[in-house]
Amino acid sequence: MQRGGRAPRRPTMAAARASLRGLLVAAERAAGPARPWEQPIPHVTRLLRHSSNQPAGPQASPDPRNRGLPEGVEYIPTRKKGKNPMKPVGVAWYTLYARTRLGYLFYQRQLKKAQERYPRGHSIPQPCCFPGVKILPIPVLSSNYSYLVIDTGSSRAAVIDPSDPLAVEAAIEEEGVMLEAIFCTHKHWDHSGGNVALRQRHSSCKVYGSALDTIPELTNPLADREKVSVGCLTFEALATPGHTVGHMAYVLDGEPFGCPPCLFSGDLLFLAGCGRLFEGSPETMLASLDVAMSLGKDTLLWPGHEYALECLTFASLLELDNPALDQKLQWATQQRQEKRSTCPSTLGEEQTYNPFLRTHRPELQAALGMQQGTREDPDTFRARVLKEVRRRKDLYKAT
Repeated sequence: MQRGGRAPRRPTMAAARASLRGLLVAAERAAGPARPWEQPIPHVTRLLRHSSNQPAGPQASPDPRNRGLPEGVEYIPTRKKGKNPMKPVGVAWYTLYARTRLGYLFYQRQLKKAQERYPRGHSIPQPCCFPGVKILPIPVLSSNYSYLVIDTGSSRAAVIDPSDPLAVEAAIEEEGVMLEAIFCTHKHWDHSGGNVALRQRHSSCKVYGSALDTIPELTNPLADREKVSVGCLTFEALATPGHTVGHMAYVLDGEPFGCPPCLFSGDLLFLAGCGRLFEGSPETMLASLDVAMSLGKDTLLWPGHEYALECLTFASLLELDNPALDQKLQWATQQRQEKRSTCPSTLGEEQTYNPFLRTHRPELQAALGMQQGTREDPDTFRARVLKEVRRRKDLYKAT
């Protein structure tokens, strides 16, 4: 509620349509002429004109089966406030962003603005080196991370989620390595937007990911638990749907290098957070998070975004008396004041303060005012807890 007891005004459909038209025009201008590899955009003007002729009042949600999602996967629209590209028209905007050329144009606009605002990246990268392997975080866009993973013995490398091809190519040239593989966690442009440009420059490079997501330039679709070698590096693909239908996380086997496993989680898992449920139910996301947590407490977590400060602040509002959370929040605050990256974390650490991984904890359940039903399955209850935490996070707006 706002001051005076008045509820905040919600944007009208006319305002939402105007916002979308303005965004489309701005994106077209920023992007310039269409590239030959881009898919043609549907007639957005006709779509908007059609929506303006709909009668006022609540509309029935489209049947998820009409969206081409597999059985058991539920489409859940975003409700997040604040700086959210899906805010103007919710489900309609997400469909346009994820399935049409409009998303690519919007990504280009984001890329251009981020390069102007953060010419050296949004964070100071902190390479992680073990005997025979080097992991280099590459800060891209306004909060994303790409990762260059190098087999230092052969100078062969793989990159995870190359959002900004210029930043990734600069790192490749500076390290003097040969790019052999691109691993994409999912289809969203802020994780896959650099695939085309990098493939043009490195023609022998292969692009890996799930066939369930429309990943640009995908050359080698992967199945769950399938392994890929790049030099002496071995990556295992884990199917982790929830954020998108085809979301995959990648695990680098650290044993040959005397280091822990490394989880490149994309938008499945962040430091103290998890991805929004665009194309999956709470049950689906819970199962994917459980898959990640089965890797072991010493596993290093390399997330797709620098969201630590926002996520930790939100978590501190749920658990008011959690020493591990308080300590991590103080550390992250200091790191971000100095523009330093907060990754990696460990899965063991995450279990002590990440609310999305603490659905089994009585203290979090009590903080949410939730109790397990007498005959309720424990995992069903945990999914309900996860749904409530996600709902509150979607509504949370950092100050």
